Amino acid sequence: MNRLLNKILALFGKKHEQTEQTEPEQMKFLVVGLGNIGAEYQGTRHNIGFTVVDTLVGEAGATFTTQRYGDVAQMRVKNQQLVVLKPSTYMNLSGEAVRYWAQKEKIDLNHILVVVDDIALPFGAIRLRGKGADGGHNGLKSIDQLMASQAYARLRFGVGNDFPRGAQVDYVLGHPTAQELAILPERAQLACEAIKAFCLSGLDFAMTHYNNK
Repeated sequence: MNRLLNKILALFGKKHEQTEQTEPEQMKFLVVGLGNIGAEYQGTRHNIGFTVVDTLVGEAGATFTTQRYGDVAQMRVKNQQLVVLKPSTYMNLSGEAVRYWAQKEKIDLNHILVVVDDIALPFGAIRLRGKGADGGHNGLKSIDQLMASQAYARLRFGVGNDFPRGAQVDYVLGHPTAQELAILPERAQLACEAIKAFCLSGLDFAMTHYNNK
């Protein structure tokens, strides 16, 4: 009787150990950096979304390839798969690229994160939100319309607002100052850490740990 009981306990222990060692569920995320294509827009404030996802993909040793509606890179963060997109549709049609790749890769709305420039924040400040209005940003406006929802995560990267009245367009399509460029790599790196936290631990965790840094 004791021998039979020992066998049962041993078998139960092995199954329990296998259950504990099971890896977390693998999920797929769409990370979108907003910007405009073309040499004249490269490195501008309005292209800060491109800058952040370039950093993310470069650190992972992945590469972008030109595909439909944009440049796309596939990478992993631990057990999670990331599809990283830089739309080639120009800013005001960004929703076409986001909708296409979300459908193609079968990615739920709550697994989409959009990186966007924001003049309401000081340069380099980041804020994660799970939903919200477009705030007058044409890229977000296009995504809202074509995804028929505002309930997707966005990482707002501050570009400041040091411009006179009526000069907003010239400002966002201009280049950061030397002082801003000096801190850009560090702040872009922080944004990448926030993106990884979102994919690995969820929006609430990422907001709590990165919104005040």
